[in-house]
Amino acid sequence: MKLWGKDKQLDPAIEAFTVGDDPVLDQRLVRYDCRASIAHADMLKKIGILSADEFEQLKKALQHIIELDEKGRFVITREQEDCHTAIENHLTKKLGDLGKKIHTARSRNDQVLAALRLYYKDALQLCEERIKTVIQALRALSGKYGDIRFPGYTHTRKAMVSSIRMWAGGFEEAMEDNIRQIRLAFDLINQSPLGTGAGYGIPLEIDREYTAALLCFSRIQESPVYTQISRGKFEAVLIHTMSQILYDLNRMASDIIFFTLPELGYMTLPDAFCTGSSIMPQKKNPDVLELMRARYHVVISNEFQVKSMAANLISGYHRDLQLTKKPVMESIDITVSCLSIISPVIENLAIDADRCRAGLTEEIHATEKVYELVRQGMPFREAYRKIAERYK
Repeated sequence: MKLWGKDKQLDPAIEAFTVGDDPVLDQRLVRYDCRASIAHADMLKKIGILSADEFEQLKKALQHIIELDEKGRFVITREQEDCHTAIENHLTKKLGDLGKKIHTARSRNDQVLAALRLYYKDALQLCEERIKTVIQALRALSGKYGDIRFPGYTHTRKAMVSSIRMWAGGFEEAMEDNIRQIRLAFDLINQSPLGTGAGYGIPLEIDREYTAALLCFSRIQESPVYTQISRGKFEAVLIHTMSQILYDLNRMASDIIFFTLPELGYMTLPDAFCTGSSIMPQKKNPDVLELMRARYHVVISNEFQVKSMAANLISGYHRDLQLTKKPVMESIDITVSCLSIISPVIENLAIDADRCRAGLTEEIHATEKVYELVRQGMPFREAYRKIAERYK
């Protein structure tokens, strides 16, 4: 039975259209919805809606659902629409009227927000862990090859002398900034929506701070109206954070593709990381890096999609917002997978010291020669022009 169901049958075509992908997408929210429901039931016990025994029965049943979900045995059907309905139906089937009490002082609106935010918090923490692994890989690369000098490029032309330490250090610092951005997004999302109902509060004296503490939210969202307005906004912030991570991975992938060109050969990817051609037997293609580079664009399109979808809506919940779930989850999955792949790529990069040295052709030292003259007292612009004469 649907949570909103009455005594009228919904047209099957309308049902299929409105349900969409939610049964599949919500599978990953089951454990979070159960966690939030346990905290909510605990609060209902605290304010006298549930007895201690009723709470323990609900808690045990919800924990059992988590166990079933972990084993792949709690499946959301299309008729149930979402994880919230599937969970409540399971509780009602198992516990009878007690299962019907779980929705007291709660709407699907604040229920889904709570589950999503718990999921988002875990996703952000997972990304931070993966970034730390990338940083370790970059530091290891610097430790092994850091002193090797090779050309730095501007405008895809040789510019000045760089080094493996300088190159890896640039992306290490970028990843450290990404951790800062993750923590900013985490702080924004770390607000409890439970107790705000459908966006206009609950006509019952409840303890929102209590559920927030149980679920390790740092604070509650005070305004029920803002709770609903923030759906879409918080998702856009999260995807933007993912896009910033992928922006750096995009640039790193482009560098490695360029530096591993056979014509340059500063870096080499192992054969196990390259694909071949169906017609050209000599090919060793960096497909993994090309796909990583492309996936940045998928995520920034998701960010635009969510921002656009949530705009122009009056305050309160609208079904449009259901469609923000998929691009957010896809963006998280892409980011986690790219971070997981780039670490072994960095760890297995080989640096060819001889090819790097050969790349340091005479003109790359032009700026150094300018500053040799500057140190002798010549004005910079005069020194610049003097050296420029050699490269006409």
